[in-house]
Amino acid sequence: MTFYNKSLLLVAGLALAACTNPSQFGSENRVDLNASGSSASASFDPATPAYFTEIIGDRVLFEVDQSTLNADARNVLAGQAQWLLNNGGFTVQIEGHADEQGTREYNLALGARRASAVQQYLISQGVAANRLRTVTYGKERPLEICSDETCYAKNRRAVTVLASGLTS
Repeated sequence: MTFYNKSLLLVAGLALAACTNPSQFGSENRVDLNASGSSASASFDPATPAYFTEIIGDRVLFEVDQSTLNADARNVLAGQAQWLLNNGGFTVQIEGHADEQGTREYNLALGARRASAVQQYLISQGVAANRLRTVTYGKERPLEICSDETCYAKNRRAVTVLASGLTS
């Protein structure tokens, strides 16, 4: 073994030894990457958009060629409505999306129906109509790109995007 190889092994060994001392930087600097997200989520202020997105949920999913809200979607939207009623300083844009199946025109219309279904549900829960507007993207803004049902299912959605300030 040459001097260079021995030196390289010694440096590598010292570097590994330095990484094995868990208390080297003190316990206050440790992050448990295996911990559930609930402790981080619990620190969100309930009046923030981050809480709305992460805890309440900002999207609902739809079945193929459907704009009907299922029980899961109504549950998420009920939480959104309550949050919006408690936080009157926010307006909402509801984005309607579709998967890549079908024509562009068909998917734009389907996205519009999905956004409208969400809008109507939020209005039925007491959210003022002047705080809500809709837009359709059809299949133009997919979350997942592949020709598989797992991707299609994620793309069939309506997303509630918060903005601040009331509009008349």
